[in-house]
Amino acid sequence: MFRLILALLLLAGPAMAATKTAILAGGCFWCVESDFESVPGVKSVVSGYTGGKTENPTYKQVSSGRTGHYEAVKITFDDRKVSYDMLLYFFFRSVNPTDAGGQFCDRGDTYRTAIFVQDAEQQRVAELAKKEAAQALGKKIVTPILPASTFWKAEDYHQDYYKGSNIVLTRAGPKKQSSAYKFYRAGCGRDKRVRELWGDKAAFAH
Repeated sequence: MFRLILALLLLAGPAMAATKTAILAGGCFWCVESDFESVPGVKSVVSGYTGGKTENPTYKQVSSGRTGHYEAVKITFDDRKVSYDMLLYFFFRSVNPTDAGGQFCDRGDTYRTAIFVQDAEQQRVAELAKKEAAQALGKKIVTPILPASTFWKAEDYHQDYYKGSNIVLTRAGPKKQSSAYKFYRAGCGRDKRVRELWGDKAAFAH
């Protein structure tokens, strides 16, 4: 189902670009960035921090859980090719929106899901998407819809982490960064849990 939707997006005819942004928190921002960079019509995805009050936060500060920030991404997209509501459709089906304590193996407030809306129209669309996801699952959705605040770009080494070539140390020994990302994602159980929850409607599940 998900691959069919992506195929239809690719077949969409050319149109004058109308660039917009979406800000989403879906657990580990490495994973969310990787997922949404695969969507036709998405121009860029930046990993960062938002929702808290600490200015210019570092990863260490955010990881402490004391800043109030979420790990999040800012998605820049051409809404003539992919709509905001389609991005939210993919978003809900790529996370566990019933989990208030984090996402998958990543626990704590930093890793909670959230939609940060930038205007009344995004608020309206987000509320409809949340209601639709609750009906699809038959469960309560705990993902909050929050007003967007300053989005702080994360450190450079977090950007496009999933395709990096540096050697990093993992529990399984030294690995190329892209391999380490795959090792982490599989070990965290993200795709397995998303498939369990959403079945053939799961988005991005590897």
